Amino acid sequence: MYSFVDKELKIKYMSACLLTFPIFCMAQVNEKGSEKPNVLFICIDDLRQELGCYGSVVKTPHLDNLAGEGSLFFHHYVQVPTSGASRASMLTGRLPRKVQDLSNEACKINLSAQDELEQPETMFHHLRRNGYYTVGIGKISHYADGYLYGYTQPKSSRPELPYSWDEMLFDAGKWRTGWNAFFGYADGSNRQSRNKHVPPYECADVPDEGYPDGLTANLAVKKLRALSKGEKPFCLAVGFFKPHLPFTAPRKYWDLYDENAIPLSPVPNIPEGICRYALHNSGEFNGYLEGDERASLDKSVSEVYARKLRHAYFACISYIDAQVGKIIDELERLGEADNTIIVVWGDHGWHLGDQRVWGKHTLMETSLRSTLIMKVPHSSKSIENHRIVSSIDIYPTLMELCGVSVPDGLDGHSFTKLLADPKERSWHEAAYSYFNNGVSVRVPQYRLTRYRDKTKYISELYDYHVDDMERKNTFECAEKEFVKKLIDVWEKGVCPEKGELPE
Repeated sequence: MYSFVDKELKIKYMSACLLTFPIFCMAQVNEKGSEKPNVLFICIDDLRQELGCYGSVVKTPHLDNLAGEGSLFFHHYVQVPTSGASRASMLTGRLPRKVQDLSNEACKINLSAQDELEQPETMFHHLRRNGYYTVGIGKISHYADGYLYGYTQPKSSRPELPYSWDEMLFDAGKWRTGWNAFFGYADGSNRQSRNKHVPPYECADVPDEGYPDGLTANLAVKKLRALSKGEKPFCLAVGFFKPHLPFTAPRKYWDLYDENAIPLSPVPNIPEGICRYALHNSGEFNGYLEGDERASLDKSVSEVYARKLRHAYFACISYIDAQVGKIIDELERLGEADNTIIVVWGDHGWHLGDQRVWGKHTLMETSLRSTLIMKVPHSSKSIENHRIVSSIDIYPTLMELCGVSVPDGLDGHSFTKLLADPKERSWHEAAYSYFNNGVSVRVPQYRLTRYRDKTKYISELYDYHVDDMERKNTFECAEKEFVKKLIDVWEKGVCPEKGELPE
């Protein structure tokens, strides 16, 4: 990783000692005995930094409370802006190296058919090998319930991650399979069964269990009760579907908002000088054929429809906030909260009409920056952390907090020091992200993205000193010596081993 110091780029490799530096809170646990902390890891699909604690109008009291007792990361970046690939990088602590690593099928291709190797399959596999009882509920990797089968196929018995879990659970309810639930509506139908002739949102007067994530929360609460009685430390990973499309949530969460007061995107237009590869025509969103309007780069949707969609997304987040609250409340009721590391992670961001896009799948800030909250035992201090961290850093951080050795071969680095001191000087900041034929690096105050176009690169530079909304590509007018230094940093992430784009 790399940093800007006194506005001048200085490239340094992170010291290996960072990986072995004990954080203050775990030292306190070890003084009390050999008991290892439990882990509650919550994955939320398509969750950009749209929480009350980030300054949003979205009502998220439970996540706000959690952030108020832990570290809230304002500059956390994913490695790939699509679900399966982002999760694969986070779970393995590794940057993409091949084009298959940029696919939703990354875990299936790279891990599902492998024999058990010395290198752990995922961070959860490594915890399991080191004495943890590991349970997954819902969407942790790419497949909705953790088992390999297609959208319209019956559930299979083939796990996506064969070695990571002691138990992999899901309650599909009236939808019967994980994928039906993932794309489900309140009447038990789904996008597949209706041949995509469905709206991209739904407001139904149902209880929390009327949509799948309510069932997931209930199952997690039930499993926590059993785990609290076990002899081993536990790692419970819970994956929620919303706010992924379709934006479906019980009416009471819609009723939290006045749709006419919903703010519109502050950047509704295409940036000046942007590369033709950078944006897209919202294909995933337009795949919901009963939408009121179609999204396009040629023309923004109407303000009325934009507010409706943003209202729906906000309602979904409030719905998920309530489900997370149920789990954390149960953790506290069971007396386990003081010995449990809690992580809340969004797998990538999402354009809500920003730059005329409705969806993810870009190398823009909106798509790459996502939610990250981490609370460690014996600490109730609220820390707003503005340092740059990556999803691949979560694996080594979690291992250090759990007192487990960090495996060789990871690209991420432990940020445990930042949990105690966000100004810690040894942390070097650069986050690399990849999609299609582009690579992007985010450093303090700048983003450089370069797309391969046959035999040359097309470059974008965003200067957040001047404009934090990415309204203009400043690459051509930037100072050349500075650009050269920044390209040197960018090249370190092009491919960690070959110096090439993933192929």
